Amino acid sequence: MRGVFIKPVSGVEGEIRVPGDKSISHRAALLGGMAHGETHVSNFLLGQDCLSTLRCLKQLGVHWERQGTEVWIRGEGMEAWQEPSDVLDAGNSGTTSRLMLGVLAGSPFAVTLTGDASLRSRPMRRVTDPLKQMGARIMGRQDGNMFPLTMSGGQLQGQVFRTAVASAQVKSAIILAGLRASGETKVEEPALSRDHTERMLRGFGIEVLSDKTIVRVHGGGRLVGQDVSVPGDISSAAFFLILGSLVGRGELILPNVGVNPTRTGILDALRTMGADIEVLEVSEICGEPRATLRVRPARLKGIEIGGDMIPRLIDEIPILAVAACLAEGETVIRDAAELRVKETDRIRTVAEGLAALGAKIEELPDGLRIQGQPYLRGGQASSLGDHRLAMAWAIAGMLSKEGVSVEDMEAADVSYPDFLTVIEKVAQ
Repeated sequence: MRGVFIKPVSGVEGEIRVPGDKSISHRAALLGGMAHGETHVSNFLLGQDCLSTLRCLKQLGVHWERQGTEVWIRGEGMEAWQEPSDVLDAGNSGTTSRLMLGVLAGSPFAVTLTGDASLRSRPMRRVTDPLKQMGARIMGRQDGNMFPLTMSGGQLQGQVFRTAVASAQVKSAIILAGLRASGETKVEEPALSRDHTERMLRGFGIEVLSDKTIVRVHGGGRLVGQDVSVPGDISSAAFFLILGSLVGRGELILPNVGVNPTRTGILDALRTMGADIEVLEVSEICGEPRATLRVRPARLKGIEIGGDMIPRLIDEIPILAVAACLAEGETVIRDAAELRVKETDRIRTVAEGLAALGAKIEELPDGLRIQGQPYLRGGQASSLGDHRLAMAWAIAGMLSKEGVSVEDMEAADVSYPDFLTVIEKVAQ
């Protein structure tokens, strides 16, 4: 594990092109492998999670080539997929594992999926139970709740599901299984989760009906290969939006950032806190809106966050908690119990990590209570192998009084391989 000391900075300046969106990169690879004809993906994220998806596809007989951030996938339809000769390893990627379960639920062969120690501790029942109801045969630890899991596809039948938590991974797994099921598959969520799967399926030629929190798809559709341009990941941009808001001086420009409305909760939250963020040059390519973001320093104030807002910023809560530590007044985050089953228990690890840096922070059953203060002292913090914690602690170090030594900083490679290079480039 590598320890990196992050020094305080007084200002930032520059243009940052954040890596391709992780969620969209996963889906482009999967749908390209399921489709007939070539799919060309530009600005593909080279993080370890998305590379895990590509490796799994290769084991299933899908041919692809990569040059830099461009990927060409030669799809021959799922009927050409082959039984893998070895276990599929999703690494640390919850998206790879859960979406792959849905894609393979109707396959005519057996396959075993596993992951690293962190992924093997994360629950899968919210995906495997619906897939079993549809007819998939799944065996594994805790009656199909924990990796490794072995599934042998069955004859799937469309069902109606009402999920307890708004989760794009759960919804997407069910929808993808529904493509190979008889009849209609319907998913109703308590709140709207990110809709990248629905948007991309339409681009690949599948009819997807959606009405607010309800999504429907019929089985038997044929996917056709497409050109996919992946926008920059707003989850990666969030670190720089908060750095640019709280640093003493300067300006950061972030072009080509995805601004899908199911993902822009971080923009809404920061603006409510008083951030000076402009959204410029809005356009839509491949069904996904994108824009240039400009951020300048501002005085932030504490707010309350919960309810339908949470699914729209669930991945940004670790860095949002850093912002709350330096905002005026109290910030309360509720309804985010989903954070307890991420790469780490992010409610506990964020609270403990920031407290070690001098924050006034309280862990709640479903969130955090944070008292803002003029500065974070700094100190030592570990990512615990969680990429979002690694980057959050690095930004905290830049905004602290004494700097932060981040242990296991390489965890950032999961979603932002050159993160350290970028923050050094813009620091003043």
